[in-house]
Amino acid sequence: MADRNSTPMKRTIRRQQLREIVPLADSTIYEMEQRGEFPRRFALSPRCVVWDLAEVEAWLASRRSAPIGRAQAPDVRQRRSRPVREPDRAQAAASKAG
Repeated sequence: MADRNSTPMKRTIRRQQLREIVPLADSTIYEMEQRGEFPRRFALSPRCVVWDLAEVEAWLASRRSAPIGRAQAPDVRQRRSRPVREPDRAQAAASKAG
């Protein structure tokens, strides 16, 4: 019984509590878990999954300390549907003169 008391109790949170702490969609969290970018959930029962609160808090602290760069804007000229074309130079010169 001494061994049981010496190990600290891990605090876990369920999905609703995780949503209050981390404002991301369930699908985003799942994808980040699959890529190894978010703490993994574990099952307590077949219908109940939880996350370790200490791991989630550590993840939040690491996100706060290292800002994430913005994604590059897509090149719209490379789109397959409705690509944006370069204006003709003559047409551009005429529009500037007028």
